[in-house]
Amino acid sequence: MSTRLAFITGASSGIGQALALRYYQAGYALALVARRTAQIEDWRAANGLDAQRVGIYEADVAVPDSIVAAAQASIARQGLADVVIANAGISIGMDTAMREDIAVMARIFAVNNVGMAATFHPFVQAMRERRSGTLVGIASVAGIRGLPGHGGYCASKAGVIGYCESLRGELRPDGVQVVTLCPGYIDTPLTRKNRYAMPFLMPATAFADKAFDAIEAGVRYRTIPWQMGVVAKLMRALPNAWFDRLLVGRSRKPRQTES
Repeated sequence: MSTRLAFITGASSGIGQALALRYYQAGYALALVARRTAQIEDWRAANGLDAQRVGIYEADVAVPDSIVAAAQASIARQGLADVVIANAGISIGMDTAMREDIAVMARIFAVNNVGMAATFHPFVQAMRERRSGTLVGIASVAGIRGLPGHGGYCASKAGVIGYCESLRGELRPDGVQVVTLCPGYIDTPLTRKNRYAMPFLMPATAFADKAFDAIEAGVRYRTIPWQMGVVAKLMRALPNAWFDRLLVGRSRKPRQTES
């Protein structure tokens, strides 16, 4: 295939959908994955995207066999992707004192961490052999310091940062790039459920523009928007006692039963 190909999970809404449109506008063919494929098809038609350039695949990234099968189907149909963006993720508040929230944490890790590794898995060896390709992990500023009520999400995104860093070291000698992106607050259906202030809130389309530029430039790690990167560094530098005091009384993310 002469047209470059982007494989994107979580493409039925939010950041994934915005990234899909940005890559399409840049001339890429798309392989889009979600549990709700009808929403992707409706979005494709509404935006006038050429069906010949857009492959749509149904998968649940929390089930490794499901996302691996979708990736293998896309390779068989559209060829080996140039860019793979593991964007699918969930964010649910949790309270460790509640037994049912342990299952919530397991679900978060199944999607955000194991699901990311399973997304990358079908592409790694083939990209090594080709000696080119880019794997993109969508982490979060929330992975830099833990926030009350966000234990599962913060831990999962810290895990994404560490996992992508490890993978980058493994694959760079083979010509395969690994990019870690840490969004701050991006205006999506997911963040609209938050009941606390979201500084430097950025439209999803603006995030997609900056993410596309970062990925094309081959950066290793970037926080978007940059202002949240500054905030994150300051938070990381705060002594624990100060950080704990700063978070007293902060609103918590809704738990699954409260959503």
